[in-house]
Amino acid sequence: MSELLTSEASQYLTTSDVAARYRTAPSTIRYWRHVGYGPKGIKVGRRVLYSLANCEEFERQQAAEQTTKASA
Repeated sequence: MSELLTSEASQYLTTSDVAARYRTAPSTIRYWRHVGYGPKGIKVGRRVLYSLANCEEFERQQAAEQTTKASA
């Protein structure tokens, strides 16, 4: 059972993890959350966690926007 919990937990990133992924400061990730930009996070107690799937979806959206802007 602990293996299951470990694998599920590894699918979520902390604010610091997301900041490292996007090579920016954790305060930037917090600001993005405040203004409704970036990957969708969930509150778990006092922490905000970001699912890996939401981060990947945000990245796909950003890539699509860049492609659209480049072809316009």
